[in-house]
Amino acid sequence: MNIAFVNATSGWGGVKTWYLQFAERLAGRGNKVFVYARQPEFVEAARERVGHAELVHFGADLNPVTVRFFCREFRNHAIDVVITNIGKDLATAGVAARLLGIPVVQRIGLPTDIPYRLKTRLLHQWIRPAFLCPCRFIADGFAKSLPYLRAEDIHVILNGKKASEIPLELHHPRRLICTQQLVDDKGHAVLLRALARISESFELHVWGRGRAEEGLKALSAELGLEERVFWHGFSMSIMDDLRQGDVFLLASYSEGLPNTLLEGLAAGLLPISRNVGGVMEVIPEELRDWILPYEAGEEAFAGSIRTALSLSDATLLELRERARKACRRDFDIDEQAGKLENWLLSLSAGGN
Repeated sequence: MNIAFVNATSGWGGVKTWYLQFAERLAGRGNKVFVYARQPEFVEAARERVGHAELVHFGADLNPVTVRFFCREFRNHAIDVVITNIGKDLATAGVAARLLGIPVVQRIGLPTDIPYRLKTRLLHQWIRPAFLCPCRFIADGFAKSLPYLRAEDIHVILNGKKASEIPLELHHPRRLICTQQLVDDKGHAVLLRALARISESFELHVWGRGRAEEGLKALSAELGLEERVFWHGFSMSIMDDLRQGDVFLLASYSEGLPNTLLEGLAAGLLPISRNVGGVMEVIPEELRDWILPYEAGEEAFAGSIRTALSLSDATLLELRERARKACRRDFDIDEQAGKLENWLLSLSAGGN
């Protein structure tokens, strides 16, 4: 198959990570993969990992110049199926694909990713994309948010990761890891206030950037955490970074299927997480004592973190191995890429 991945977003989050990982796996399975995107860093990464990527200026929805560009690209590369995100990519590349009779997949990252608008409904009814969701929580919520959708047009294929095979290392003091974007709804402020309640030794290592970064750093200083919290910015080698930790923290108030949580499991970190989005579809039953209620505040997080810090080396190591085993069992990237490939083949052949 010849597959086009199109993404018009300017930031870097879980969707772009999904694009790269699945594009790379599909290319490795013998498909020809072509990537079109707006963000230079993403284009560079796609060129390195997939072999092709084009920087695109998308312009406005239905931009005729952009539509013509994609029509030309899709013809030249004999594209069989186009995968888009939720924004201008559908209203440009999706339109081009529809004009050429190429099936379109729109990937959905949150249940309310696409607000109901007449323009969106008309575009969906004309393009007739298939919708790809990374978990059942997102698929069910998305179906409710746009009631004109047909159930048979919404497909679930879980996100995937490749679990590390490297022997796990324990750290003293224990290392806590956060890798979400630094924005308000990711709950970093709750974690910082929780950590300020803890007297036991620890280090918090934070990867990511975002508009809340300066405020969070100021809060960390205000709480007296400067010597225990380390800010590393954006990373293109996050799996290597995660292996430096012991415990993964996720306090987000809004998530779909958290890609960062899967990465934490794949690296063999003990996950302490808010029950948000599809978290219950990620955390195995044997680790669900570490899931906190959605309404959990700083006191509840402090209690769970304090308990994790008090675990013996042997117990912590056992729990971390369970996390990695669950990722290997339920979310192996190669298995999920095979499912995606088979589904895309059925779409290109005229199936559902």
